[in-house]
Amino acid sequence: MSTTAVAGTRVNWHSDDMKARRKARYAAERRLQAYGMIAIIFALGFLAFLIGSLTLTGYKAFTQTVATINIDLSKAELDTSDMMKADWRGAVREALRNQIGDLPRRQEKAFFDLFTSSAPFLVRDAVIKDPARLKAPSSFVIPMSDPADQFVKGEISRDTPESQRRISDEQIGMIDQLVSKGVISSPFNWALFLNADSRFPELAGLAGAISGSFWSLLVCFAISFPIGIAAAIYLEEFAPKNRFTDLIEININNLAAVPSVVFGLLGLAVFLNGFGLPRSSPLVGGLVLSLMTLPTLIIVTRVSLKAVPSSIREAALGVGASKHEMIFHHVLSLAMPTVMTGAIISLARALGETAPLLLIGMNAFITSPPDGIFAASTALPSQIYIWADSPERGFVSRTSAAILVLLGFLILMNAIAIFLRQRFERRW
Repeated sequence: MSTTAVAGTRVNWHSDDMKARRKARYAAERRLQAYGMIAIIFALGFLAFLIGSLTLTGYKAFTQTVATINIDLSKAELDTSDMMKADWRGAVREALRNQIGDLPRRQEKAFFDLFTSSAPFLVRDAVIKDPARLKAPSSFVIPMSDPADQFVKGEISRDTPESQRRISDEQIGMIDQLVSKGVISSPFNWALFLNADSRFPELAGLAGAISGSFWSLLVCFAISFPIGIAAAIYLEEFAPKNRFTDLIEININNLAAVPSVVFGLLGLAVFLNGFGLPRSSPLVGGLVLSLMTLPTLIIVTRVSLKAVPSSIREAALGVGASKHEMIFHHVLSLAMPTVMTGAIISLARALGETAPLLLIGMNAFITSPPDGIFAASTALPSQIYIWADSPERGFVSRTSAAILVLLGFLILMNAIAIFLRQRFERRW
């Protein structure tokens, strides 16, 4: 039997008491592993539930019910000298009447309500883009109105009492006729990505929000990246170690944990009310987001600089390099992969922020994408907020679809950060 002398006593490692202790320790270790696995399963389960619920709600927004209408504009009485004032409404309605045959006068309004009210403007814009359509019959794709779209997608059941749905039995019969003639189809909804916001769900898209987020993140990166790296280099390599620099470090760490709404209030008070910068512009949005991401970027940069071994610094100085050459030519270049990873993750966090953008007015109704950092704009998070607050049923699926698009961008940015870290990071 094996024994060991410990502090003047002899321990029998194979005694029943020691076996019971080892068994208890192993059991505790297995319980800890089980708790960790249960926590991971719960986290993955909640994530799967979130993604699944969003997909089930939003996947229908990626298709749009449309009607393909043949219109012979050569026979229409249009004033081609002034395209903007021509009777496009009459031409479109005449073409729609031809799709369903003889229709009593009293049913015409119900029939026309099946199509988007912007159909004349869509035809006008298509003709202005391609004037050759005026000389011969041509096909035009016209989105169906939101109630008709919801009915075709199965969101509105024909078994529901007529008084409880937004589409009448008469209109359902008209849709059945159009479907039997092959006029109606449900292709991929490219308008969700190519159109800006609209009051009509069938026309609303994310182009303006995506452009606004792009410009805001561009301003945020242009400001926070150089300032964050410069501040981190000074604090880590040049600043003396005293109470003042300790106070600065404490405040930077505290700012990293400040709620984002506080930065929105700061941007409202300083940039809008103080400096008078244009409201709802990506410039102000980017400035606010840069304030929010700066503390995190400074902390990540300082940690990456500390991770570079001191032997790199000593070797650079030993061969005659100055201190700034040692930092920029050796230390910073070795720390840059981690810095870039932190910057991308910070930008991903900024992309999903809503509260600061709402406070500076980036929740305006914008019908065209911004053409620069000074134009009025919205952003993906605030666009989701706007759609979620809209009463039309068609915006329910579009809200979930917009969340999926935002999650896609976040996953892509985090994947890029992981790739950069694994590809270029060096372990010491």
